Amino acid sequence: MSADARACAMTGASGYLGSRLCRYLTAQGWTVYRLGRAATDPLDVRWSLDGAPPAQFFADTRIDALVHCAWDFRAVRRADIERTNVQGSIRLLDATHRAGVRDLVFISTISAFTGCRSDYGRAKLRVERQTLDLGGTVVRPGLVYGQTPGGMVQALTKAVTALPVVPLIGSGRQLQYLAHEDDLAALVASLLEPGHPVVDTPVIAASEYPLTFREILARLAAADGRHARLVPLPWRALWAGLKAAETVGLRPGFRSDSVVSLVNQDPRPDFAMTRKLGASFRAFRES
Repeated sequence: MSADARACAMTGASGYLGSRLCRYLTAQGWTVYRLGRAATDPLDVRWSLDGAPPAQFFADTRIDALVHCAWDFRAVRRADIERTNVQGSIRLLDATHRAGVRDLVFISTISAFTGCRSDYGRAKLRVERQTLDLGGTVVRPGLVYGQTPGGMVQALTKAVTALPVVPLIGSGRQLQYLAHEDDLAALVASLLEPGHPVVDTPVIAASEYPLTFREILARLAAADGRHARLVPLPWRALWAGLKAAETVGLRPGFRSDSVVSLVNQDPRPDFAMTRKLGASFRAFRES
């Protein structure tokens, strides 16, 4: 590797968001080492959240930045989330910091905020605190979408295009802040550049102009030439059904904790740091 080459370690690179960030950074000239369970490529490094950090890798390889996207959604119980996702993330961040890696970026969620009620948001908050204590940067993406979406938007798209009637969580008036994957990738890349403004609070990565959950479903259906037939369903009833399925070992396509996140979003996301960085996010379009 040449003296001016830049190397980044990324976790979660096989997932939807991680793969998009990996592709974007590679196009920007970064060498991206992918930390994960599989190792089929010279740039793959074996690591998992429930294991030890790859200390030998950090000792042998000059790494300029870590982008931590990985999260194990198989963990459902709070104790498992704490042991795997929280403690596994903290071990990795600490090891990376000790190795002298210049930039630490933790991809959190807009569902993490003071007073949040979801297990997901609360666990992310604990990792956020460790990241900030180490001088790293926390990014809180909104609902991420793109030309070929994954994650939550993919699940919603499948629902509105496949089901004759789509259950609407609660009233559907919950506000959601959206982030195009390319705009999010550009923000992360800017945070890895020397000389960017000091970032000492979480960065909200989303458009400042929200849509209701109902509006998002209607637009996703319209993109497929459909009219979404939305039937309100009490969110607690939906949560209870999904929770019961998870308790007996089933893994529905939509998690019970995601219901909690959707109906308990941050009522006033703080975009001050987003504006300070000059980050811009396009308005949501059906396509």
